[in-house]
Amino acid sequence: MSENNRGFSATGLRRIREVLTRHVDSGKIPGLVALVSRGGEAHVEAIGTMRHDGGAPMRRDTIFRMASTSKPLAAAAAMVLLDECRLRLEDPVERWLPELADRRVLKQIDSPLEDTVPALRPITVRDVLTCTFGLAMDLTQPELPIQAKLQELGLTGHTGPLPETDEWLRRLGTLPLMYQPGERWGYHIGSDLLGVLVARVTGQSHESFLRERVLDPLGMRDTGFHVPASKIDRLPPSYAPHPETGEFLVWDEAATGRYSQPPAFQSGGGGMVSTVDDYHAYFRMLLNHGQHRGERILSRAAVELMTTNRLTPEQKAARDALGRRTQQVSFGLGLHGGWGFGMTVRVDRSDYQPLGQFGWDGGTGTSTYADPANQVIGILLTQVGMSTADSPRLIHDFWTTVYQAVNE
Repeated sequence: MSENNRGFSATGLRRIREVLTRHVDSGKIPGLVALVSRGGEAHVEAIGTMRHDGGAPMRRDTIFRMASTSKPLAAAAAMVLLDECRLRLEDPVERWLPELADRRVLKQIDSPLEDTVPALRPITVRDVLTCTFGLAMDLTQPELPIQAKLQELGLTGHTGPLPETDEWLRRLGTLPLMYQPGERWGYHIGSDLLGVLVARVTGQSHESFLRERVLDPLGMRDTGFHVPASKIDRLPPSYAPHPETGEFLVWDEAATGRYSQPPAFQSGGGGMVSTVDDYHAYFRMLLNHGQHRGERILSRAAVELMTTNRLTPEQKAARDALGRRTQQVSFGLGLHGGWGFGMTVRVDRSDYQPLGQFGWDGGTGTSTYADPANQVIGILLTQVGMSTADSPRLIHDFWTTVYQAVNE
């Protein structure tokens, strides 16, 4: 990292490197790439190796599986459609997604799937954007009948690759909603549904529209839903360490893995790959109110909508439960309080990170946030999943040191 930058102190930058190096030296994190920026200058650290047993070193252009940090980026395609009035927030989505017309809703969250009442109103675009459309992956109650059925139908990606888009939506349409549309916040599935909606509205795949309107204008050449063969050597294996022993278990290899070929389903909820510089371009555009090098990608109003908390106090309670009641999954991450469109918005000060910060974390060991008040962007990418507390602790320590490094 450079010693001269008015945005960060030289002492603070050294501490970031020292703390990140300590995690790699522990043997728990084979390698990482981190980026911090403020005032237009980015600082990057690439530490460790691609594999747990050595091999090629981490580099600035190493490609990572972004997991749930896909969500903030994937939502941008829908925001383009809102800007162009091809979508409206209160439009019923059944116009494009007839599989979701005439919804039924569980009488109680633990009811049998046949024990339902009619939905009080159709699902709207706003419901999908805010993850309040009525179906979700509830990590706090995995034993519920509806959660078991979501897994059985292969709708979350946790039991294997997702089915082709139309088939995924067909299966989703066979289920009752967990809650009335707009009633309660719920995790993940809304982000995948949003990509399906974009594809139906545009007549293009989610990726092709996102590439045309967001990725290419931002110069995000290494971002997409798979890694082509010409770049596969830049993708490390992804590990899910054994929860008890910490043994490095390969969750996904590179050359033969799930990201080596275009997927049947382009998952906006967790299916993208990218680099620190590509994601930096995206979050820098958001901090710049939708502009990038003089070109407007999103309107200022669209960015403000995305990065402002949309949840009511009652919905926020469900959002809080994800962070507070899933310690075995989040290890303390996720205590931000709010949610905008496709990302969290921090409304609770629970650690070193400030109010108003927006972004998200990913289960493969990724963290991407921007902070409007301080004009800080931080991105931390590694290849170690959150089956143990090691990568969450790394993420926590990264942010702790970032905010000590910020110059007044």
